[in-house]
Amino acid sequence: QALLVESGGGLVQPGGSLRLSCAASGFTLDLYALAWFRQAPGKEREGVSCISMRDGLTYYTDSVKGRFTISGDKAKNTVYLEMNSLKPEDTAVYYCAADLYWSGSYFLRSQTCGNEYDYWGQGTQVTVSS
Repeated sequence: QALLVESGGGLVQPGGSLRLSCAASGFTLDLYALAWFRQAPGKEREGVSCISMRDGLTYYTDSVKGRFTISGDKAKNTVYLEMNSLKPEDTAVYYCAADLYWSGSYFLRSQTCGNEYDYWGQGTQVTVSS
């Protein structure tokens, strides 16, 4: 039973910080690409950041570069997204996703996290508001 569970979302003021966690069970993340997507009302799903657990290569979309940090802890089978200097436009449901196909080299080459992922978490709401 493959499962991804996100946690760590909530309501924060602009400029605040949150750390999202994505814990995997039923499989090991060592060979996977992990991505954080977000979807705000009325907007398309956006790949925010992704990491290849095989080689550690990462990608960030321009709007979060310098503010967000993605990391993986193989021992804990968990991926994190540390979000700093949060802005109202960061408000969205954040999903983690895992797939064997995507690679760090693809992330760098395409400047995307890819689109089709086999495994998805349930999502966690991040709201940035005064």
